[in-house]
Amino acid sequence: MLAATMGGAPEYVHVQHNDAQLFVVSLLIASGVSLQNAETVALGLVQADLRGVESHGINRLPSYLARIRNGVLDPKAEPTLAQVTPVVAQVDGHNGFGFPAAHLAMKTAIEMAKTFGIGMVSVKHSNHFGMSAWIVQQAVDAGMMSLVFTNSSPALPAWGGKEKLLGVSPIACGAPGGEGSIPFILDMAPSVAARGKIHKAKRRGEKIPGDWALDAEGRPTDDPDRALDGGVMLPMGGPKGSGLAIMMDVFSGVLSGSAFAGGVTGPYDMSQPGDVGHFLVAIKPDLFMSMDEFKSRMTTLYHRVVGSEKMEGVERIYFPGEIELLTQKKRLAEGIPLVQAEIDALNKEAELLKVGKIAASV
Repeated sequence: MLAATMGGAPEYVHVQHNDAQLFVVSLLIASGVSLQNAETVALGLVQADLRGVESHGINRLPSYLARIRNGVLDPKAEPTLAQVTPVVAQVDGHNGFGFPAAHLAMKTAIEMAKTFGIGMVSVKHSNHFGMSAWIVQQAVDAGMMSLVFTNSSPALPAWGGKEKLLGVSPIACGAPGGEGSIPFILDMAPSVAARGKIHKAKRRGEKIPGDWALDAEGRPTDDPDRALDGGVMLPMGGPKGSGLAIMMDVFSGVLSGSAFAGGVTGPYDMSQPGDVGHFLVAIKPDLFMSMDEFKSRMTTLYHRVVGSEKMEGVERIYFPGEIELLTQKKRLAEGIPLVQAEIDALNKEAELLKVGKIAASV
C-alpha cells in the first residue's frame, strides 16, 4: 500500500516485518556481525517498528553501520559474562552491539530469578540497544517482572542548567498480565520526547512540537535541525525528569564502570566508542503469592485502569503498552510504514555492502 501526500507524491511505502528482519540480518552479516548477533539486533529493531517506535527501528541501521566503518563499534565483539554472586552478574559488551549484550544480561537475570526469585545484571562497555521494551518483552515472555535501565549520550541539561549533560535514557519495566488483560510494559524517556523522534522528524522533513527542545541559543524550536545542532532536549516535569535522568546514570553508568556524567558517546557520533552502561533486573512474580493469584490481580488492575471514568473528550483509556500492542497487530498485517527517503537511505547501505535492497510494496 502506498499513501499519498496532498501534492500527490508518495508518503509511505510498507515493508513486511519478515522482509525487514531478513534485510537487517543481511546488512549486519555483510558488516562482520555473526548470524546469531545479527538476528538479535534485527529482532530488537523490527519489534520497535512493529510497536510504532520508529525512532528506534530499522532506520537506526545507517548510523550503526557508519560507526562500524569508522572503527568505533566492533561488529565481531561477543559479550562475556562474569558471575558475581548467585543473584548478581555482569556482562562486558566489549564495544559490540548493545542488543546481544542486553539480551544475554536479561537471559541471565531470568535464569537467576527462576532459582532465587530475583536476578540482577550490570552491563558495561556496551552500545545503544534500541527500544527498551523489547528487552522487557523478553522477561514477560519468560513470565517475569523486570526493570530495564540504560544511560546514554548527553542531551538534557540538569534542571536549572543549559549544558548538555544527561542522557535521554529510557526507564522501562514490565510484568506479565492475566487472562483477559495484557502485560504491563512501560518504556519512557525522562524527556518530553525521545531524542530519536527528533532524528525521525529530520529524516522525514517534519517539524517537531515547540515544547520538545531548545536550540543552541536556549530558545524553544520546532526545527529538528536546530534542536540537534547544539540544542538540548527538555526534561519532562522539569526537575522530576532531570532527577530520573540522573538516576539512570547512577544505576547504569556509575555502578557498571561504564561512562557517565556526560561521557557516553551517542550512536550518531563517530568519534569514539559509546561505553554505554545498562542495568537489568528480573523478578519472579510468585514470590509472595501463587502465580494464578498474581495474574488475577494484574487482570483486576488492567480492567480497573481501562474502565475508569474518563475525562471530557477522551474516548478510551489505555494500559501502558496497549497502544503499542494494537499498533503491532496492525503492522503485522499491513507492514511497517516508511517514507521514501528512509527506504533510499537503507538501500544506500545495501549498495555499499553489496546485498539485496529492502523489499517494499509500491
